[in-house]
Amino acid sequence: HGPRAGLAEVDALAGAAGTASTSGKAGRAEQWHYRLDAVRAHLLERAGDMAAARTAYRAAADATLSEPEAHYLRRRADRLNGSDT
Repeated sequence: HGPRAGLAEVDALAGAAGTASTSGKAGRAEQWHYRLDAVRAHLLERAGDMAAARTAYRAAADATLSEPEAHYLRRRADRLNGSDT
C-alpha cells in the first residue's frame, strides 16, 4: 500500500470535510483541517516529495490554534529544507 495509498485516503477525507463545511458543519471540518495537512505532509515526506511535504507542514502550522503544535510543524518543515530529491 504505502504512502501514496495513504495520500488517496487523506484526499478522500479532505473531500468529505469540504462537503461537511458546506452543509453547516464548518466548525468540526475546520477543526480537523490542519490535522489532514499534517498527515498529508508526513505521507508526502515518506513518498519522497520533500517540497510538497514542506508546504503541507507549513499549511498545518498556519491553520492550528495551538502554538506548541505550530512550533512542532514548522520545525518539521524547516528540517526538510535542502532535502529536495
